[in-house]
Parts: sequence; C-alpha cells; structure tokens
Amino acid sequence: MGDFGVYVHIPFCRRKCFYCDFPSYAGEERWMSRYRKALCREIAAQGCRRLQEGTVRTLYIGGGTPTALLADDLLAVICALRESFRLMGGEEFTVEANPGTVDAALLKRLLAAGVNRLSFGVQSFSDALLSAIGRIHTAREAEDAVRMAKEAGFRVSLDLMYGLPGQTLADLKDSVARAAALDIGHISVYGLAVEDGTPFARMEETGRLHLPTDDECGDMYDYITAELPRLGYHRYEISNYAKAGEESRHNLAYWQDVPYIGLGAAAHSYWRGRRMENEKGLCRYIACIEAGLSPAREEAPCSRESHIEEFAFLALRTAYGIDKRRFRETFASDVREVYGEVIARLQTAGLVEETAASIRLTAQGMKFGNRVFEEFLLERDEA
Repeated sequence: MGDFGVYVHIPFCRRKCFYCDFPSYAGEERWMSRYRKALCREIAAQGCRRLQEGTVRTLYIGGGTPTALLADDLLAVICALRESFRLMGGEEFTVEANPGTVDAALLKRLLAAGVNRLSFGVQSFSDALLSAIGRIHTAREAEDAVRMAKEAGFRVSLDLMYGLPGQTLADLKDSVARAAALDIGHISVYGLAVEDGTPFARMEETGRLHLPTDDECGDMYDYITAELPRLGYHRYEISNYAKAGEESRHNLAYWQDVPYIGLGAAAHSYWRGRRMENEKGLCRYIACIEAGLSPAREEAPCSRESHIEEFAFLALRTAYGIDKRRFRETFASDVREVYGEVIARLQTAGLVEETAASIRLTAQGMKFGNRVFEEFLLERDEA
C-alpha cells in the first residue's frame, strides 16, 4: 500500500466559537474519559489491520481542541498511536491547540511523546475581535503560547481569519504583522464563511451580524496575498503560506490523493478508493466502540467521474496544480482528454496556466477558485 496519513478527531472544546460548524462539543467534559478509552480501542483495532499495509508518514490530531482534553488523556491517545501503527521515522506529528489550553508542562510532555508540530487557532490579534467571534484567549496569550512552543522545540503554525464582523483592513494588517513577528514557519489565512446552524447564521438572519463588504474583503484578500510572500511565506495552497520546508506535509497529502485513516467521532477515511465516515454523534460513536462494533460507515461509492473531479479540485488548491503524470497514472487518460475545452476556456480567462508538468491556477484563479472548480465538474449521465 505504501505510506499513508492518520487523522484523529477530538470533538471537545472549552467553548464553541460563533462561526464553527465542526463536529465538536463544549461543556461535555463528563464524556472525555469514555471517549478516550473508546478512541484508543479504535486506534488499536485499526493499527492491527494496517500493520502490513504500509507505514504512517504523517499524524494529525485535530478537533475541536485536542488540548482541551486532560493531559493524561491526550498523552494516552498519542501513546496508543505510536504503539499501534508502524511509523516511518521522521514523520510529521501535528497537534492542534488553542492559546489558553497549553502550558510549559504539557508542551514538554507532548514533545517527549513525539509530537513535533503545533497548529494554533489564533484567528486575530485583536482582543475585541476575539471576543466578538467567541474565542477564549487574548492576543497576549496567543503570543505567549507561540513563543513557549517555539522555545520548547516545536515547529509552529497559526491560523488567522479575515472578513470577521467589525474587522477592518488595519486590524488585519496588525494581525499579519504580529504573526510574522513571532518568526514561525507557517501561517494559514481563511475567509469567514457563515455556516448554517451556527450562532453567526442566526445573527445574520436577524440582521445582527455586521460583516465587512465584499470590496473590503477583497482588499483584505489582496493584502494577504501580497504581504505574506513579501514577508517570506510562499503560498503553496489557496489558504496556506509557509517558509521553505515548513509546509504541512499532512495537508499536502490530502490534496495529492494520498490515502489516510480517520479515527474518532466524525472522522473520515480514504482507503483503496473507498471513503468512510465514522459516526458523527459523540454518544453513538462511544456506544459503537463499547459494543465491539465498527463506527465506520461507507459513503456513496466513488465513481470514476467523481474521483476525477475530486482529484482535480484538490490538486488545483495547491500552487503546483494538477500533476499531468499522476493524472495519467491514476486515470489512464491524459488530463487534456478529459478537460481540454475547460482548460482552454480558463486559460483565455486568465484563470489557469499550463506548464510542461502541470495545470495550475494563476493568481487570479486563486482569487476566484470556486468559479474554476465549477468548471471542472463533469457532466453526469442521469439515464
């Protein structure tokens, strides 16, 4: 099978952010111990099944907020992963964290357990904006957490957001400057999307959510895409910027059609062309494991057309784009046989460009990515 990735979902938070529609729960500490035990059982079972099929190239514990768990519970999960899977050595091992949920003692234990990369959800360095979006930390706590992690020896990434309610371009400039001043290797920047079922969606419905205009968001986007490269962070994916060698190998694998195993409630797996999704509900997931049942459910079978579309969408998110050779090896067809007219049309519009090795988005194509992705949808035979 070769190398693959492992993702572990921790569905707990200290407080749910107002924009978040991820499968995560606040105020459910009473379930943490049972969840950890169930998760470790799933890890052991999956590790046993995969031992002869390849080695783990990347591990990623996300959420939710993994560091919202008790330290002993989080370390038990990490120990189970290291005992159950065959690691390749030198693997990238990332844990997501929120400022305010880590201290020097926890960082020391994580590093000793083999974690080598931390991804902090900072979102902004404005205390007013942090409060407005439901974050539990302050700007000062974010800076302190990042410095502490660097001093401990971790590679560090942090997330920022733009298009937040009440946010100005000046706010964003300050956050970018303060992030870069921390001298970290990786910065992700995401535009706010108001998702159904979130507090922000309810506020929007009642006219209480005051967002920047489209033009203001466009100015923020243009600033990010110009300033971060000027500061030494090259753009390797639509929302991700890194210094040389600091790219997230785990996320790159998602975009490059590499198989992965998802563990925990609501986690997804992609294995031998099949996609699986674990039980989303916390209680149902735990009940499945405790009853000795698999929590995984196979998603609708992926047709060749669906696989081609997804391959194209994910690859186009990266700066490299669609690798022509890998496309041919995967689908036994040249990318131009499938998408020749689409590519020509998008080239004329200045949204994609072609090199000897790939088809990739231009800077303008990155800005209007959704428009490009729609063009790569294939006609389905409904008969």
